[in-house]
Amino acid sequence: MNAKLKYRHELKYVVNRQQYFIIRQRLRSLIKLDEHAGRSGEYHIRSLYFDDMDNTALYEKLSGVRDRNKYRIRIYNKSDSLICFEKKIKFNNYVAKMKEPLSRDQYNSILAGNYEVLHQLDKPFMMELYQQLTQNLLRPKVIVDYVREPYICRSGNVRITFDKELRTGLNCIDMFDPGLSPVLAIDDNLIILEVKYDEYLPEYIRAAIQLDGLIQQSTSKYVICNKYLKMNSWEDH
Repeated sequence: MNAKLKYRHELKYVVNRQQYFIIRQRLRSLIKLDEHAGRSGEYHIRSLYFDDMDNTALYEKLSGVRDRNKYRIRIYNKSDSLICFEKKIKFNNYVAKMKEPLSRDQYNSILAGNYEVLHQLDKPFMMELYQQLTQNLLRPKVIVDYVREPYICRSGNVRITFDKELRTGLNCIDMFDPGLSPVLAIDDNLIILEVKYDEYLPEYIRAAIQLDGLIQQSTSKYVICNKYLKMNSWEDH
């Protein structure tokens, strides 16, 4: 574990619409919407996930490897005002994130295969990305697209999100392609509930998200969306 990173607990559940409405109603009386959600109470997230030639990130997740990394470029509300290259780190039952902002020109260069824009000696994470792309042959794989409804609580630094309308970009890898038309990747009745917190989860929040039959799952949006690109029948399992 890298002591310099901020590691957090992460719990994931898949809920149906009825469960979502019940849990959301409970939470609204306890915690607040994230101010970044705006008037609608939601915002749009689009990520471009990367993997190597052997699809290591995909197969490690499917195989249940405990400690693993995923790389992605992420934007919000389909805008290029904030573009970040991120690394999500899973260590035991904890997660951490590293990220570095990109300009639109840098993003375009990366998609065009010009990785020298990442060669910045004064930025260690940029150099790590440069190495991953040039030596480990990390390449864009799939676009993951969804709408997020976020809530926050200062006690325990808790963040609870409902991720809806999970879609995949199929074989398109340009997040700004005007012709991109993502398709639903899971049943529209299903929503991914994520709970992230630091040292502890307040008991009143833990009680609010508990429902009969609700089971914690190891859900990966990347894996769900990647199944549309599957080359082997065993990937359905």
